[in-house]
Amino acid sequence: MAKKQQEKSQQTMEELMASAIELFGSRGYVHTSVAEITDHAGYAKGSFYRHWNSKDELFLQIVEQKLKRYREARDPKVAGAADLEEAMNIIWDFLETIINDRNWSSIFLEFTIHSAHSEILKKLMNKSIYRLSNQIFANLVREHVDTDFPPEKIGALNTALFEGFLIHRTLGTQVLDIEDVRRAAIALALKNGKKNG
Repeated sequence: MAKKQQEKSQQTMEELMASAIELFGSRGYVHTSVAEITDHAGYAKGSFYRHWNSKDELFLQIVEQKLKRYREARDPKVAGAADLEEAMNIIWDFLETIINDRNWSSIFLEFTIHSAHSEILKKLMNKSIYRLSNQIFANLVREHVDTDFPPEKIGALNTALFEGFLIHRTLGTQVLDIEDVRRAAIALALKNGKKNG
């Protein structure tokens, strides 16, 4: 009996998360309420609060799960990279996967901006499980950096280029495309992280 309840609880949670992702994509994060998420999924609000304390908590769980799947595909490839350029290309393949998921990248950007208004969310969003943090990036490329340039700075610069591109695309500037940003990011990493780069 307990196993059936656990399975039902897991199914409810997954259906609420799917409902949230769909509504966040069509209405935006800020304009989607808990009541709309539960109504859309066919549940009472109490079902939501059995799993999460807030919409922010739900979203952070969605981010964590999504990034975990991306990283499981990325990390073994980066570990097998022959040099910094190959590692950077693998990382940018991963970042492009996120960018190509247009709804997701827009929702993530909106939530990042939303987080700026809360000290608690800002601290959480700087944790590596919720974004491509400078530390994760540094750990991915560290063994391929053969200069004194800190790998954390390579990570910070790449993250800034990635998130900056998301903003440009969201605003529809159409000045840069992803290949421009990718080339610039990799060139910057090689210039700073490789001898004679």
